[in-house]
Amino acid sequence: MVSTGHEPPANFFDRIGIPRTLLWGYVGMLLFMIGDGVETSYLSTYFKTEFGFTEASVGVIFTTYGIAAAVGAFLSGGLSDRWGPRKVMMAGTAIWAVCHAVLLAVAVPTGSYALILITYGIRGLGYPLFAYGFLVWVMAGAPKQQISKALGWYWFSFTMGYPVLGSGAVSVLKPAIGYYPTLWVSLLLILVGSAIVFTMLKERSGYEGLSQGAERASVVQTLVGCVTIMFEKPKVGMGALMRLINTTSQFGVWVFVPLYLIQEVGFGSEEWSTLLMIMMGSNLVGVVVLGAVGDRWSGDQTIVWFGGVLAAVACLGLYYVPATFGHNYALVAVACAIFGVGMAGYVPLPPLMTMHAPNRTGQVMSTYTLGAGASQALGPAIGTAFIGILGIQGVLWIYAVLHLISAGLALVIRTSSATEEEIAAAPKDAVPAH
Repeated sequence: MVSTGHEPPANFFDRIGIPRTLLWGYVGMLLFMIGDGVETSYLSTYFKTEFGFTEASVGVIFTTYGIAAAVGAFLSGGLSDRWGPRKVMMAGTAIWAVCHAVLLAVAVPTGSYALILITYGIRGLGYPLFAYGFLVWVMAGAPKQQISKALGWYWFSFTMGYPVLGSGAVSVLKPAIGYYPTLWVSLLLILVGSAIVFTMLKERSGYEGLSQGAERASVVQTLVGCVTIMFEKPKVGMGALMRLINTTSQFGVWVFVPLYLIQEVGFGSEEWSTLLMIMMGSNLVGVVVLGAVGDRWSGDQTIVWFGGVLAAVACLGLYYVPATFGHNYALVAVACAIFGVGMAGYVPLPPLMTMHAPNRTGQVMSTYTLGAGASQALGPAIGTAFIGILGIQGVLWIYAVLHLISAGLALVIRTSSATEEEIAAAPKDAVPAH
């Protein structure tokens, strides 16, 4: 069922780290994430200006969406164990498409706050089931000697689609056809991307549940196992904590660093927009390059030195560079670029986590995606709690220390804790050597 990892590279995509058997999954996910990202830069403003909702009311809508997205992220791995990644992705597409269609066809024309809240909130389950379902598929189907490369290209497609091309699409479409029709275009992109995956992606490991053995647990037992595995296998829990740390600083930086640069240092909002583009551009390059580094050198050392040490230095640089050199765009741009690379340093983390429970890949990945979802709330929460006491300098020091803690955790989890029985029951080559 799972790729043995011994197939020799056959074409250009294999050589750069995109498994040819999963290629259409990357293409479809890119289109799906562009469609999902169309709304990111304008939807909150649209709700406020079009319907007169208060900022607090708009905040409730997006908070509900965020909670649903976190739940979807958590469910994606466990349900992949039970149903298989393909069916999980199908469920994500159905939820996204149906809720979005009702949102646009009924909720928006009537201006019903309650219906907008319900349809948009539930739609939050959709994208993580699709996107993280494919992440589990990559973990199950990619050649194990190139798994970090494959994960690097996964995050490249995810990031290129969601915050980059999605935002770019709305900047082109909104002036041309208006924002409401643009939201219908996003649905079209979702459907096209999904259709590509479900008709063109033939790699067989995603068609069946990933849990091993003849006796399969119930759905409830599988999902409960997504939580208990962090205690049964403490190193899996450590990996989930590392994933939480990974983007905690990113989401905090996106909220508080622009306030610091604009209000205290003298940067303009347009300058911050370009700095953010530099940050995400370097991240796109970083996930691909560091994925290859993780395969060729060492996954745990890549996390230690790039995700841990470099990211910690970059967090401090975002404060001390402008504090020392003032409104120096070039130097701050370098600091932002280094920060983007540091965020990419965690690409090799999933294989390190799954080797501790090689026959429970889906449940392990649920803990991974749970950390990813929770970081979206934790990053801003840390800043909110401490910026009044410690200032932006202190908040960035907290983020830096967290990255150094993750470096220490990487050194702890690099040695497999899987039992001989678990290794024997796991798919061939599921436990990488380190």
